[in-house]
Amino acid sequence: MKLLGSLTSPFVRKVRVVLAEKRIDYDFEIDSPWTEDTRVPQHNPLGKVPVLLLDDGLSIFDSRVIVEYLDHVSPVNKLIPETNRQRIQVKRWEALADGMCDAAATVFLERKREKARQSQEWISRQLKKTELGLKVAAQDLDEKNWCTQEGYGLADIALGCALAYFDLRFPEIEWRNSYPNLERLYHKLAKRPSFKETEPPAGS
Repeated sequence: MKLLGSLTSPFVRKVRVVLAEKRIDYDFEIDSPWTEDTRVPQHNPLGKVPVLLLDDGLSIFDSRVIVEYLDHVSPVNKLIPETNRQRIQVKRWEALADGMCDAAATVFLERKREKARQSQEWISRQLKKTELGLKVAAQDLDEKNWCTQEGYGLADIALGCALAYFDLRFPEIEWRNSYPNLERLYHKLAKRPSFKETEPPAGS
């Protein structure tokens, strides 16, 4: 299988971390949908990464769909519980983390426009989502070692990728000082080989 994506996308990184945790071999092809020669729209009509290309020619897109597929491909290191209640808790965490990333990415793109054309109201609205998302994440994590009682899994991966994206693109969001429990969790995640191997290059 082959994964199309960029080195800085938190959604691509989430998939790459899952692939590493599941010990699944794959080829990684760097492709940004913002470049003229991108191949992404050929495999995802929505023009977004990540895209997973299977050996039979099927393309799977949207990181949430991809990680769901990957967790069933290999029995190694199950990341999503089978029991409905626990499963919904994990998917809720993933939705929260992905939602914060969506809002942050929107701000990043808006700020790339000419200053006169930027909407500060829109930027403030999106940043408010990240602010509230972090607050809820910290409240729900509380003093637990991992996001859910099931232990390390997709919930932690998704949240960790979101927090790392804030570090990469939004150093002004001082989540470490505001939420020390999130910092403790991220400190553990950053030590895992799957996170070390997928860290964006410096200056990217």
